[in-house]
Amino acid sequence: MQDFNGNGAPERKFVALAPEAGPGLTVSEGHVIAGYASLFGKRDHGGDVVQAGAYAASLAALAAAGRRVKMLWQHDPAQPIGVWDEMREDATGLWVKGRLLPEVAKGREAAALLAAGAIDGLSIGYRTVKALREAKGRQLTELDLWEVSLVTFPMQPEARVAAKAVPAGENWQALAALFEAARERLAAR
Repeated sequence: MQDFNGNGAPERKFVALAPEAGPGLTVSEGHVIAGYASLFGKRDHGGDVVQAGAYAASLAALAAAGRRVKMLWQHDPAQPIGVWDEMREDATGLWVKGRLLPEVAKGREAAALLAAGAIDGLSIGYRTVKALREAKGRQLTELDLWEVSLVTFPMQPEARVAAKAVPAGENWQALAALFEAARERLAAR
């Protein structure tokens, strides 16, 4: 996760993480990606826990204004790599679906790195609107979502990418299998 301070400047929190399987981000049709960018009720390495409903007001305001959350490379506002076409909260967290843009060099690079397993994280960029302080961090109850990035080191261990290139014609079956595996991992916790 990334938090923005009151001046609008990003505060970056990168932590090297042990490999953990989590709900995966899938890559299909070469450049379509989908998965969870944030999971509710899970403490990140900075001590923060995002609560269900934290994104609702921000997503509604963006939709009303006809704007989208940005897809960036490593939280760098100078490196947009695609577009998020769908974004919603569900019982698990913030689910996103979008397209890496092959017309952008960094978009092609991101697709190749995802397919090879060299990049395996998602991270959100936001401004905290409402939060409750705790001894070990914060309970984030309302966030103004700015961007979702593909990153090397996500703050939330479960915001990991499990990328696979899916051959044409097998997209739905492979995607369903990946989501079922992720659901089983979550149920086992």
